[in-house]
Amino acid sequence: MDHHQVEMVNDGLDALNRLKISIYDLVILDISMPGMEGLEVLKNFREAGGTASVLLLTGRNTIDDVEKGFDAGADDYLKKPFHGRELNARVKALLKRPTVVLGNVLPFAHIVLDRENYRVTSQGKEIALLPKEFTLLEFFMRHPNRVFSAEALLNRVWEADSDATEEAVTTCIKRLRQKIDVEGKPSLIRTMRGAGYKLEESQ
Repeated sequence: MDHHQVEMVNDGLDALNRLKISIYDLVILDISMPGMEGLEVLKNFREAGGTASVLLLTGRNTIDDVEKGFDAGADDYLKKPFHGRELNARVKALLKRPTVVLGNVLPFAHIVLDRENYRVTSQGKEIALLPKEFTLLEFFMRHPNRVFSAEALLNRVWEADSDATEEAVTTCIKRLRQKIDVEGKPSLIRTMRGAGYKLEESQ
């Protein structure tokens, strides 16, 4: 499809699991899927903080289903059957929509990360991070309050290191916590038992 890199799944549960560990520019969901319906996948995706544009495919003709799709967070919908050129046109239009672009200076809680000058400060004091620690912190700061499994972090941050393991993620997070956390306060990087990690400021 116009040289796009495409990943396909066969059921809703697989789609939801894939959306939890990877980040996409566009998601095309069929409302009728085995395992979990597309609307439920969409609802879970949005509730988890997913921001990618979503195009729903539906063979249903009632306006109620269309409204439910938009209420769940869909950006557009396409009724089946459709011509491939129409699908391409919808995809192009959605990919052209502006997205929120974060700058090179990322503030979060007491941390400020300056990507351009490769500098991180905690409570105004500069802290020294190893390259992988810096990259991991930047990734978390660009996706705050979202849970990422160790496998997802390994794929996103360590993708160039084919011999890295999930233990490398755990070790890096431990070192990062020691450098950015404030004594006596909860860690900014929370461990979500059985799910992974997320950057979250304690209330």
